[in-house]
Amino acid sequence: MQETLMSLPDSTSPPNDSSATMMDRLVLSYLDIRRAIGLSGLVLPLVLGPGGMLLGIEIQENMSSYYHTPLRDVFVGTLCAIGIFLFCYRGYDRIENWTANIGAVAAIGIALFPLDYGSDPLIQKSFVGYVHTFSGGVFFTTLAFYSLYHFPRDSKREAESHLFERSMAFRASGLTILLITFAMGGYMLLVPQDWKDWLNGYNFLFWAEWIAVWSFASSWLAKGRIIVTEIGVEVLAYSRKMVLQHGLGIKNDP
Repeated sequence: MQETLMSLPDSTSPPNDSSATMMDRLVLSYLDIRRAIGLSGLVLPLVLGPGGMLLGIEIQENMSSYYHTPLRDVFVGTLCAIGIFLFCYRGYDRIENWTANIGAVAAIGIALFPLDYGSDPLIQKSFVGYVHTFSGGVFFTTLAFYSLYHFPRDSKREAESHLFERSMAFRASGLTILLITFAMGGYMLLVPQDWKDWLNGYNFLFWAEWIAVWSFASSWLAKGRIIVTEIGVEVLAYSRKMVLQHGLGIKNDP
């Protein structure tokens, strides 16, 4: 989608009813894609973890291990859906389009190239397993880039309210994804085996991935402007206003 389709109409030449309707449909379409990506990420850990326990499936060492359980179709289907949504998503420029496309390929790579059964994510038994591990790293990196760069910038272009609070929320999500990704990388590369065994007893990678997935989900849901995130933004804006007015004695700009 080219930038002209994503930008606001030119005020010097008001659109007619048909063009305005088309613009409204485009905006709703993009909001729907953002919400679909966010909801997919929100639901996936819940279905795999607590949902799996209801089916008698123990919490796995990582989410990828659910490929080798009866919840394989849920794991593969959700990631393929996220990949398709990302591929259909188009932003303001080529960089954003490429970010979405790379994330789409990575998501589908995670789904279609499974982690080897009973293996360390870093030490795989097959080429397919290494493709899975690489795809996971790329997937989280692209989603962090969206939260840290694209979403704050796009909010300015779309003239959204409370830009400071929205940008702060997006960047917090992006930083969380990056920190968790680095933590998982450090776990696989630097942690001694006896420590790994201890952490595996608490399913460290699974919970770390859950945090990262929910961080990206919250960012996409906020960009999709669902009511819960909009309320959260309003609360942040009100809290900041109160701090500026009463805590520091400075009035916030109207």
